[in-house]
Amino acid sequence: QVQLVESGGGLVQPGGSLRLSCAPSGPILSINAMGWYRQAPGKQREVVARITRGGTTNYADSVKGRFTISRDSAKNTVYLQMNSLNPDDTAVYYCNADLAYIEGSTWRHRDDYWGQGTQVTVSS
Repeated sequence: QVQLVESGGGLVQPGGSLRLSCAPSGPILSINAMGWYRQAPGKQREVVARITRGGTTNYADSVKGRFTISRDSAKNTVYLQMNSLNPDDTAVYYCNADLAYIEGSTWRHRDDYWGQGTQVTVSS
């Protein structure tokens, strides 16, 4: 089965940096797009950054200029470099993928595949 393996979360002081990684595992055929979303306690989930297979990127206004999303197509891995972090960035960050994968003798497509989430806490 396909899994989105996330890493890089943790505790960081304001102004610090973190880099999140999301490495899909399993019988992946292709990935149309991947992205990062976050959800703080008591708040709605929001998109942080997204990147398509062609390399087009989109960012939330709140992180534009501070965060950078990138991908390694050979490894199907997406990264989120987070700089100048502030307490408002504290949330659980979820990796998302729009992908096709092999299942038995056929293949399937999922446009809303999620990782388990990784906690990012920005505090002094």
